[in-house]
Amino acid sequence: MNAEAVKTEIADAMRKAVDYLLHEFAGVRTGKASPGLVENLDVKVASYGSNMKLKALAVITTPEPRLIMIQPFDPGTVGDIERAIQESKLGLNPVSDGKTLRLPIPELTEERRRDLVKTIKTMAEESRIRVRACRKDGMDAAKKMKNEHVLTEDQMHDLEDEVQVLTDKNIKAIDQHVADKETEVMTV
Repeated sequence: MNAEAVKTEIADAMRKAVDYLLHEFAGVRTGKASPGLVENLDVKVASYGSNMKLKALAVITTPEPRLIMIQPFDPGTVGDIERAIQESKLGLNPVSDGKTLRLPIPELTEERRRDLVKTIKTMAEESRIRVRACRKDGMDAAKKMKNEHVLTEDQMHDLEDEVQVLTDKNIKAIDQHVADKETEVMTV
């Protein structure tokens, strides 16, 4: 393995950590309807005998700013979807008419908004930890390649510097995403 391969591998792993954070942020409720709030919800479908993502079972739309509408492809899965939403940590109560589900999104209280900001910051810290773990892997790989005489001392330091630059860039991106999401959640 050479220095470029290590750098590419570390950059990909860090990017995935940031992308995962964005994916997690999509599930955080901000007081307005968004299909991202429920589309990755796991639904245990009894008739299929397996777990499936909600987006694979239904069309999810937002006909109004405070309403999510879920239209299952198979009307027989309405009960399973309804149960999955009720058991989720979203705190939403679906209204069913037998064919479709409506999810009214209630107004968030100030206390709930503060709790959501704490949750966002916890998610961000987990993502930062993943990025730092990637940094450690990169530093360890550089030292290992130096010990195996693949890299010189100067090349090892250059690789470590490049890994540190990648780390700083990704941590800064995480911080920016947190600030944006916090603003979105706290906006009434």
